[in-house]
Amino acid sequence: MAQHEAARSTLIAELREHALVIGEVTLSSGQRASYYVDARRALLRPAGFLAAGELIAAAAAKAGADAVGGPVMAAIPLACAAIAVPEGERLAGFFVRKERKEHGLQRWVEGPVERGARCLVVEDTVTTGGSTVAAIERIRSEGLEIVGAWCVVDRLAGGGRAIADAAGAPFEALVTIDELYPERPDREG
Repeated sequence: MAQHEAARSTLIAELREHALVIGEVTLSSGQRASYYVDARRALLRPAGFLAAGELIAAAAAKAGADAVGGPVMAAIPLACAAIAVPEGERLAGFFVRKERKEHGLQRWVEGPVERGARCLVVEDTVTTGGSTVAAIERIRSEGLEIVGAWCVVDRLAGGGRAIADAAGAPFEALVTIDELYPERPDREG
């Protein structure tokens, strides 16, 4: 477990250094915020990528998942990281499109996953959970089984609960915004 704690510490350090952006932004939910977590700025660097891969592969093993994936863009680096580390070599990666392709196989879910595959749904940053809930609906429509949901950063705005309810499976966050940015002005308590 110490190995995973080191990966968690590395990923949190990478998120603090590269992903936390202080300033007014509009979130994908339409809400305004005084900070933004652009997790890909940490995840698309070697240290963040490898740490996330180790942690996601471990979460997938714990959940008994065959595959990892989720909403397009957010899940792509996470799924790639998980299948790139030794612990993830038995996993398949996938992503869920926002719109179905009009040509080829016209799939919602892209990747080497077949009906009945046990999936860990992954997301980089969760606020309301809307994009992940929509992806969960598509994953189910393709006949895939959801065994858990995992995110890198939970902004503690209700999205984790919405995702767990939609998935019918446990939701876990690597880190909450309280841990990542404890001094933020909108922190309750």
